[in-house]
Amino acid sequence: MNTSLHTFSENTWFKHPLSKAVDIQKANLVLCFGSKSLLQIDSIYNTVKTKFPVSQIAMCSTAGEIYQDSVQNNSLVVVAMEFKKTTIQTTKVNIKDYNSSFNAAIGLAKKIPKDNLCYVMILSDGSLVNGSELVKGLSTQIDKNILISGGLAGDDANFESTLLGLNEQPKNGEIIAIGFYGNHLTVTHGSQHGWDIFGLEKRITNASKNVLFELEGQNALELYKKYLGPEAKNLPGSALLYPLSVTIPGATKPIVRTILSINEDDKSMTFAGDVPVGSVVKFMNANLQNLTNAAYQAAEHTTKINNKEPDFSLLVSCVGRKLVLDTHINEEVKAVSEFYKNKTLLAGFYSYGEISPFNDGGNCQLHNQTMTITSFYED
Repeated sequence: MNTSLHTFSENTWFKHPLSKAVDIQKANLVLCFGSKSLLQIDSIYNTVKTKFPVSQIAMCSTAGEIYQDSVQNNSLVVVAMEFKKTTIQTTKVNIKDYNSSFNAAIGLAKKIPKDNLCYVMILSDGSLVNGSELVKGLSTQIDKNILISGGLAGDDANFESTLLGLNEQPKNGEIIAIGFYGNHLTVTHGSQHGWDIFGLEKRITNASKNVLFELEGQNALELYKKYLGPEAKNLPGSALLYPLSVTIPGATKPIVRTILSINEDDKSMTFAGDVPVGSVVKFMNANLQNLTNAAYQAAEHTTKINNKEPDFSLLVSCVGRKLVLDTHINEEVKAVSEFYKNKTLLAGFYSYGEISPFNDGGNCQLHNQTMTITSFYED
C-alpha cells in the first residue's frame, strides 16, 4: 500500500515529504478534507478529479483539517491511497430521501456488497443526520466483526450545515460508505477521550432522543448550571468545555456526549447524540495534558503485534477538543505522529461526531470529544 499526502492552495498542489510514490493512474481512493467555504467552490471537485482521474473521490467538510502533525483551517487536505491487493467499492445515500437517520443507514448498508468485506469507512453529514441512529442502523446490517469507523462532517464551530461528495461536487445530506475488500488488509482502531469526571452520577429521567429535560426528576439545565458555577454565565459556549459521560442502559462503558445548545424556554439541553432515559450521567471537564495523552493512547490501540508502523492513519477528532485545546491544538496530532516515530502519514479532520467501536471491539458507536484513529496495514 502506497499513500501520498497533499494540500491544495492558491491553485497549486503541494506533497508532503513523507509521501510514498503513488501511481496517479492506480490510486484506488482519494479522501479530501476541507473547509466548507472551499468545498462550496463550484470547481473544487473537478480540480481534484483532474489531479486523480481514475480514483474514487470522497470529499468531506470539516471543523479543521489534520495534515500530518499540524491542524489547519480553511485548507484542502488530500490523501491518495494506492492498494496493491485490496479493492474498494463506494456508495452513498442522502438523508433527505429517508424519514430517519436509522432508515438511511439501513438503506446505505444494504448497498454495500458483503462478500469478502473487511472494513467500512463512513463519512456522514453532520448537521442533518442523527449520528446515534446512523450507527444503530449500520449495526443491524453489518457483522460486528467487521470494523466500521469514520465521522460526521463539520462546519468549523458554526453548527449550520455540512458538505460531502462522492465522485461529484459536495452537497448537503450525503452519507458515504467506502467498503474495503480482501484478505491482505488489516485495519485497526483506537478511541480515547482524556476528559476528567467529577461530581455524583445522575440518572436521566426525562429525555427525547438527543434532548435532555430531567436528571433524577430535577431540571437538567438548572442542575448543569449549578455544577458549572461561574462558567454557567458563558453558556452555551462554555458547554463544549463540560461534556457529559453517559452510560446508556445495557452498556458497560460510558460514551462522551457534547452539548450543542440549550433552550432557556423549556430548560432543555440538546446533545450531539442520543441520551436515552435510564442512562447514567456524570459531569466532565478538560485537562489539557490528559487530552493530549489520550491522543497518544488512541494511537497505541492501533498497533499490530509486530509493532510495524501503519501505512496510513486516519485521525478524526472533535470540534470540542479543538476549541478546548485552542493554541495547543497541534499537540494532540503531534503526540500521534511521535507515537508512530514520525514515519506514518496522518490525515483527517475535526468533526461533529466520531464513529468507532470501543477499543475492545463490538458494534460501532457514536462518540463525542474523542480522538479516534483508524490505521491501515496492507501485507
